[in-house]
Amino acid sequence: MTLSRRDAFKLAAAAPALFGATAPATTVAVARAAAYDKPMYDLLKKMTDQAGGLSGIVKNKTVALKLNLTGNPGRFPVKEQLPYRTEPGTVLAMCQLMARAGAKRIRLLESFFPGGQEMDLWARYGLDIQAIENCGTKVEWENTNTLGRGKQYVTSKVPFGGYVFGEYMLNHSYTDCDAYVSMSKLKNHWIAGVTMTMKNNFGLTPCSLYGGDAGENGNENPTQERPAIGHNGTKKPPKGVPQELKPESPRESGYRVPRIVVDLCAIRPVDLSIVDGIDTIRGGEGEWNQGVEKISPHLMLVGRNQVCVDTVCTAVMGYDPRATRGQGPFVRGDNTLLLAEAAGLGSADLSKIEIAGLSIKEARMDFGPGPIGKKILG
Repeated sequence: MTLSRRDAFKLAAAAPALFGATAPATTVAVARAAAYDKPMYDLLKKMTDQAGGLSGIVKNKTVALKLNLTGNPGRFPVKEQLPYRTEPGTVLAMCQLMARAGAKRIRLLESFFPGGQEMDLWARYGLDIQAIENCGTKVEWENTNTLGRGKQYVTSKVPFGGYVFGEYMLNHSYTDCDAYVSMSKLKNHWIAGVTMTMKNNFGLTPCSLYGGDAGENGNENPTQERPAIGHNGTKKPPKGVPQELKPESPRESGYRVPRIVVDLCAIRPVDLSIVDGIDTIRGGEGEWNQGVEKISPHLMLVGRNQVCVDTVCTAVMGYDPRATRGQGPFVRGDNTLLLAEAAGLGSADLSKIEIAGLSIKEARMDFGPGPIGKKILG
């Protein structure tokens, strides 16, 4: 029997949980980076080599590159003084690096509003469209907040059974690829405490099916985000979309968001994590969090295992990666790292993770008590 690409990565993700193996631990590279300038390519090349090499991940493959362009620019414009989105220069450098490592195709992905496919929707984030498309290989772009360029949604089962949903319906791009790379920021999150690689996967769910105005039949022109279905569970997904495993479970974002994140990280595990902590913010994930401020740790972190990378990131921010709810930075939600470790996705134990480059002590930056300010959405 020949396994499809989709079945192959599901089986790989399922293996630790199914067979009771120890959650995997891999090398995480940590480096100082002064600014977003020309040396970024060389820095990422060195760090991907330290983390195990890039060619084996991308050579002759279709690579999905998930960005972190969080927030609806219609409500929250791009503001240079609050650098909480993926920085354009790192995207260009990563695309050039993957092209030279032999990637057959790079498909840039993000879920944003409005749900169209026009290129100016990407350009508003400062991405150099022309330079990226000239990186040296075929480049495609897909806004995955809707059906996008696909003909149908793909229903994917959570390999370990799932915390909140046993199956999710996603845009085709997350399964129609051979490798999956995530680019995120080093920062706090109002609900999850921290948001790096794993929380970036929360955006995989299309608002056409999981948004507040999805209705009973789905909505290919969504205008509302995910709180009603994802965060609070006050609404159900449309007809034909897999429903919750336990409708009696807590209707509370601090319970649901971390678990949905782990479900999605099991469905679409990240093959390479790049976390940008050169310029970022602390106190929340965006300008809608009261009291957020710019911080410049001048760091980059790269690794192969999403849980290990985010564990090191959390420690670098000055927190205990094994802290429980109520301890900083997990002031409102359960610890996603521990939930992911329990599901067999990776180790959240620093003693088992090899660090290449700067030590955690050398890299540590004070991110404060966590997301303690009010959320000012509205």
